[in-house]
Amino acid sequence: MIKALLFDKDGTLFDFDKTWGRWADGFLRGLARGDTGLLACLSEAVGYDIDRQKFFPHSPIIAGTPEESVTLLLSHLPDWSFDNLLNHNNASAAAAPLSEVIPLVPLFDSFDAHGIVMGIATNDTESCARAHMTTAGVIEHLSYIAGSDSGHSGKPAPDMCLAFARHVGLDPSEIAMIGDSLHDLHAGRAAGMMTVGVLTGPANAATLAPHADVILDHIGHLPDWIGMPP
Repeated sequence: MIKALLFDKDGTLFDFDKTWGRWADGFLRGLARGDTGLLACLSEAVGYDIDRQKFFPHSPIIAGTPEESVTLLLSHLPDWSFDNLLNHNNASAAAAPLSEVIPLVPLFDSFDAHGIVMGIATNDTESCARAHMTTAGVIEHLSYIAGSDSGHSGKPAPDMCLAFARHVGLDPSEIAMIGDSLHDLHAGRAAGMMTVGVLTGPANAATLAPHADVILDHIGHLPDWIGMPP
């Protein structure tokens, strides 16, 4: 029986392209400062299609950490230091225009009403995750939020997942890890959790299915999968 849900954030709670595709356009253009050649180089470095405002499926940004993103950009930005660019990236990302895959407040209210414990495990920073959950109005529903800078190895390592299980006092087999990337599913499976792939990120069902116990179109189908009464 599933007693807790551990969510990835981007591409799982928030539509990846509608949120981060739009954000990346403004962020990269700001760094390029009107230099179209530099804009093309920055876009290529992070696997971003500037014309379509979408990340390519192979982009390392999709499941990577902010530090990895900054490293990819830095070689094209000699006027920036690593720390300054990282701080700029994180501040900008915390204010990203979030696009919820479905309204989160009623869904999380329903989970709470049925005693389902919830947490977040993201390769984004913890502070950014907390800012986004506050903006979405659901932070009070979450008993655990871990990011790439929370003292655990990032996904696909299982550390954040195992820390959540310890935090809520449950066996990993009683928890479902929900995510849109292979990093999410590999982390959950390595921790001994049920794994749920959702199709609100760049990866398709064929990519996720071999590594998931179930594939759902989006998190709105979780109550039926868990068997929650209406």
